[in-house]
Amino acid sequence: MVIFVVLAILDFRMRDAGGPGIVGFEFAGSEERASEILADWGGKGQDAARASLWLDFLYIVAYSAFLTLAVGAVRDRAARSGLARIAAAGGAVIFMPALGGAFDAIEDVGLLIALDGHGGDAAPLLATICASLKFALIATSIVYIIAGMIAARRPQSRPQ
Repeated sequence: MVIFVVLAILDFRMRDAGGPGIVGFEFAGSEERASEILADWGGKGQDAARASLWLDFLYIVAYSAFLTLAVGAVRDRAARSGLARIAAAGGAVIFMPALGGAFDAIEDVGLLIALDGHGGDAAPLLATICASLKFALIATSIVYIIAGMIAARRPQSRPQ
């Protein structure tokens, strides 16, 4: 939670400097747009972005581990409750938080390269692709957790 609060403060500093927050930078997609964002941020915004990206590596470990454990718990509860389809789906979903975290780490590396003015179009494009995959995998994991928790609370007599 502390990491999230610090990241939110850094994001506010980026916005306060005149540009988008870190998510806007994640979806820059091109060297031209990344350069525009860096110019909007100026030195203070860029310093906040750099600190945010380095701190994000810790956050990746925290959320990936938490979501993986949560998916595993939902999967195991579904298996104990006789919800075979949900339990089976959990066997695939359990890898998604870690994979999302891996894409997040690659994204951060691309953004750090772009922040230093290197990588041309490749670094921001790589970051955008990885951000899209990260958000899709994490969202799928969260939907699975919520759906599995709801299904486990239903009476057992209903079909799956």
